[in-house]
Amino acid sequence: MDNGMGNTVRTGTELLWSALGGDPALVDRVEYGGTSGLLPARLPVMDLARATVAVAGLAAVERAGLPGRVRLDDGAVATAFVSERHLRVDGRAPVNFAPLSRFWRAADGWIRTHANYPHHRAALLTALDVRSGSVEAVEAAIGARRAVDVETAVYAAGGLAVALRTPAEWAAHEQGRGVAARPLLTRERLDEAPPRRRTGPLRVLDLTRVIAGPVATRTLALLGADVLRIDPPGNPELPDQHADTDVGKRTAALDLDRPSDRRTFDELLDAADVLVTGYRPGALDRFGLHRPGLVTARLSAWGDHGPWRERRGFDSLVQVATGIAVTEGSAEEPGALPAQALDHGTGYLLAAAVLRSLTEQDREGGTRLVRLALAQTGHWLTHTLPRYEPERYLTESEGPLGRLRHALSPVAYEGGPTGWSRPPGVPGGDAAAWVTA
Repeated sequence: MDNGMGNTVRTGTELLWSALGGDPALVDRVEYGGTSGLLPARLPVMDLARATVAVAGLAAVERAGLPGRVRLDDGAVATAFVSERHLRVDGRAPVNFAPLSRFWRAADGWIRTHANYPHHRAALLTALDVRSGSVEAVEAAIGARRAVDVETAVYAAGGLAVALRTPAEWAAHEQGRGVAARPLLTRERLDEAPPRRRTGPLRVLDLTRVIAGPVATRTLALLGADVLRIDPPGNPELPDQHADTDVGKRTAALDLDRPSDRRTFDELLDAADVLVTGYRPGALDRFGLHRPGLVTARLSAWGDHGPWRERRGFDSLVQVATGIAVTEGSAEEPGALPAQALDHGTGYLLAAAVLRSLTEQDREGGTRLVRLALAQTGHWLTHTLPRYEPERYLTESEGPLGRLRHALSPVAYEGGPTGWSRPPGVPGGDAAAWVTA
């Protein structure tokens, strides 16, 4: 099936599949179709969604050795990219953003906070020296300060807040320059460990939270993996987030600072085939997670390099920092993508990277490491995917009415006309007669 999306869609899939080291010929096995016009935005969000889901499917059929085609339905893709909004628990709609997770007007611009988790909410209130926790009190505290000052203070307190930046400001920022200088993802072979002999389902140890990492492991669970998610005791995933992204998995709580729990965790890791982490770079290093022959997938918000490498972050905040919120907004206020597309897209891309690493490992061995970041996916969306630019489809011509700028005809075929033979004339200025040869 093909809904006429043509080369734009295929281009995104080809770019991602190439970044994953896949056989280019397999891209021909992807079929696109379904309802068009979904996830509308100024940026090519739907193309990002299609391409990331497509490569996850390609990696799955490649690993399974299946001869069939990968079929994408736009309706299914778009719905999955906003799965958290469609969730219902006994008829109750989910809570996706807490009252203090939103845009605020600062003294010199805008800032966005993320306070869904209780400890992040507490850190925000501490940084602002606000006791009541009401929207009005937070609004007043932020309104009296510069956006960057709020950002700095909240992060110093252990919370999350990001000042709104334009695309140009992000491009000039040290973290933005670092993101632009690095590839969308990295794939490394760390040693010459022999290929693993696996019996039974693939074992995936899941140390991720929120959306991107859990979407990746949810996808691996769909494909038959035994996924075990580990969270710290007393700090489980938010209930609605858990209901949406932990389908197909098992979950457990372990305190890795407790010797008995640490021993249990080490035993699990020794027997795992894949480890997926979603914490800040370096945050888990003290637990010694390296194992020969393991495939490790590391996900972060801002990447492994630059001054923000140790900062926490979420999709909504990455959109604000990188200029996406400005691109999708208006002169009056910032905007947002029609989905948490950086999260979901990175999740499917991460699943594809894991599957491709396993396929290569089966042939060649080696301990494998893949690294992805929401900010890198954001850069790919804004700088690599083809965007709709009206200027490409406009032309200018001189005529009796002056110099006109007008749309090119969408009717095009090989050997056909490239434009009209004459411009519009003065109304009523032509003879009422047929042109003679």
